[in-house]
Amino acid sequence: GGGPLASACKHARVGCFPVLVVLAAQGREEPFQWLLLVAMCSDILDGVIARHFGLASPLGAVLDTVADLLTTGATVFGLWCLRPEFLRDYGGWLVLLLGAWAVQVAASFWRYGHLSSFHTWLARLSAYPLGIFVMVLFIWDFKGWVFALAIGTSLLACLEEILLVWLLPQWSADVRGAWWVLRARRDK
Repeated sequence: GGGPLASACKHARVGCFPVLVVLAAQGREEPFQWLLLVAMCSDILDGVIARHFGLASPLGAVLDTVADLLTTGATVFGLWCLRPEFLRDYGGWLVLLLGAWAVQVAASFWRYGHLSSFHTWLARLSAYPLGIFVMVLFIWDFKGWVFALAIGTSLLACLEEILLVWLLPQWSADVRGAWWVLRARRDK
């Protein structure tokens, strides 16, 4: 799904997961942060390649979601190992975000039998402030406004995906967003 280069990006992110976990567990923050940056950049490259060259596919969307989950898991593990003070002070917000995500995943499995993998515009947009926040946290330090932007856009993206699971009786990869689905329903 997505051509050889996009596929290589997905495989690279999956391959980064165990290395990131080991680096975080060993407290090796600098290599962890730079490898995490590589993983995040390969996610952007993968999406750009797939969309630009018309190589997006349902399988590629699902594989991208799996690679995203592994990268997110490694990031949370890295925060736990390398920034425990951040989790102590702001972990409640992450629990809220993970809870919203878990509701979305559960709704998707209940409705479709698999991950939603909608890749809405809002979900793609929310990944940028989240990635920027994580990199700023690891490289410089905590910036409250970046964190608020990251959490806010990510929560909105989760809520939109929950709404889409409710609105779409049949699964579809790469849904633009709830506004377009509602407009299409109105136009029918």
